[in-house]
Amino acid sequence: MRDPGFPHPEHENVLKLLREVTVSPELTQRELAKRMGISLGKVNFLLKALVGKGLVKVHNFRKADNRSAYLYYLTPAGFEEKARITYHFLKRKLLEYEALEREIQLLKAELNQKEVPSGSDD
Repeated sequence: MRDPGFPHPEHENVLKLLREVTVSPELTQRELAKRMGISLGKVNFLLKALVGKGLVKVHNFRKADNRSAYLYYLTPAGFEEKARITYHFLKRKLLEYEALEREIQLLKAELNQKEVPSGSDD
């Protein structure tokens, strides 16, 4: 997880998971999967990896109906990693935004140079 370029899409899922756990530590893995739009197995895999790296801590407790439940907490290292990934994610998104702005300007300039037939939706 220490990739300075942050190109891997998996980091986006890690960031989403860290953000969800920060806001709602009581969510089940099934609820996390639904919110994140990924499979339950992927959430389980990511949580195990984050726990293994010491970024997330799991607290087991019993619900009122006597079922086992878990709370997921970010550790201090987890908060640092979340901040680091957020920084790289934002940096990448800003570069993508700037590239899109340039492309839009080029397309507008191209349209201004050509006569566009009226009534055309293309």
